[in-house]
Amino acid sequence: MSNTPHELAAEFPEHVALMRHLKETDGHFARLFEAYHEVNGLIHRAETNIEPADDFHIVELRKKRMQLKDEIYGMLVRHEPEAETPAA
Repeated sequence: MSNTPHELAAEFPEHVALMRHLKETDGHFARLFEAYHEVNGLIHRAETNIEPADDFHIVELRKKRMQLKDEIYGMLVRHEPEAETPAA
């Protein structure tokens, strides 16, 4: 079992500024971001036996984390970068 934290900043270091921007401006992204961190924390606590869980539950949490991560990544790569730059 891995007990690596899997923080989004470490998963997508090239998108840290964009994630910060989207958390502040996009409610859906902010909810996904929060849900990812909640699930990720549950996994981390289970893997480190702080809050032990059975293997089935951990696998289900990992699937949920992967689904959230995929959706977050999709939003990051579809984001329009020109929306962040001021008009000349």
